[in-house]
Amino acid sequence: MQNFDYMTPTRLIFGKGAVDKLADAIRPYGKRVLLAYGGGSIKKSGLYDKVKALLADCELFELSGIQPNPKYDPSVLDGVRICKEQKIDIVLAVGGGSVLDCCKAIAAGAKYDGDVWDLVIGAKPTMDALPVADILTLAATGSEYDSFAVISRTETNDKVGYCSPKVYPVFSILDPELTFTVSKKQTAAGCADAMNHVIEQYFAADTTLLNDGFCESMLKSLMENARACLANPEDYRARAEMMLACTYGCNGILSLGNSPSGWPCHAMEHALSAYYDITHGEGLAIITPPWMRHILSEKTLPRFVKYGVNVFGIDAALPPREIAEKAIQATHDFFASIGIPMTLRAVGIDESRIDEMAHHVAETAGLENAWVPLTEADIAAIFRASL
Repeated sequence: MQNFDYMTPTRLIFGKGAVDKLADAIRPYGKRVLLAYGGGSIKKSGLYDKVKALLADCELFELSGIQPNPKYDPSVLDGVRICKEQKIDIVLAVGGGSVLDCCKAIAAGAKYDGDVWDLVIGAKPTMDALPVADILTLAATGSEYDSFAVISRTETNDKVGYCSPKVYPVFSILDPELTFTVSKKQTAAGCADAMNHVIEQYFAADTTLLNDGFCESMLKSLMENARACLANPEDYRARAEMMLACTYGCNGILSLGNSPSGWPCHAMEHALSAYYDITHGEGLAIITPPWMRHILSEKTLPRFVKYGVNVFGIDAALPPREIAEKAIQATHDFFASIGIPMTLRAVGIDESRIDEMAHHVAETAGLENAWVPLTEADIAAIFRASL
């Protein structure tokens, strides 16, 4: 069991009507608020008007149009400019994980005088940040309960994971009813994203029985509740459990004491969505089964057997290799069953840039240190197997 140093300072405000606590939650942080959101769905749903009414005593400045795979330019840079010009006290993200990720970078950049990209890539440490908070409308990334963000820089095809304890949300408001109107596509992609967060922590060299149990039960919960949400989008219990599972998925609690896995699927998918701007959860679902097949060996076999038996209920009396192969196929079949297109060609990616993307991942992600080390040739082979 590995040593660790762990902190989760975020306040979770969870349940029906949680948005009504917004004014009290934000009051200690000041009255000049940057309200950031995406493409306008919060206006159609009425959430935008409700937030403005709840914050009637605050002075609001808005940043709209934040995209999935949030962009450094213009969104992060525009947000930083507004924060500095308007002397913002707190950044409030209303939307999904992409909006919140963007706001984390904005919050850090607002307290930095240099090139904000230096903070994102870790060339300079994040010494301070504005407080950032969120009202979550999509269950997926877990950004509401962690210190991570992923920011894209289009002109260089970079999609970079940014991390700093300074950007943990001070509070996150999680009302499952706000996810009732999420589309089937985004519900499925959110489930796939959260499942992959769990899988990336489960497949590691040194794990604990405790963490294995957390991961296995979370995977089963995500699959069962995703099916229920797709069958009935207003199933409150299913939406609530899926939302909480996604929240737990990426803040590190599932792997305390484990050795690191290297998060190879995320590293590879970041290249796919940086080059082609595809939906993150779909990209992860597509490449995860081919990655599993690529790394299956005598060394990794026991892990796949445990995964197959405890997550999918595969008969433990079967030959180990058969269990592992059935588990990998079951992973693929589940993603397909919830409507995710399961080839890269189906999301508009052909073979033309595979070698370029593989080189980019190999140069920037350090996957030679993953649970199963991946070379540039390995990465390209996984991409090709995903076509």
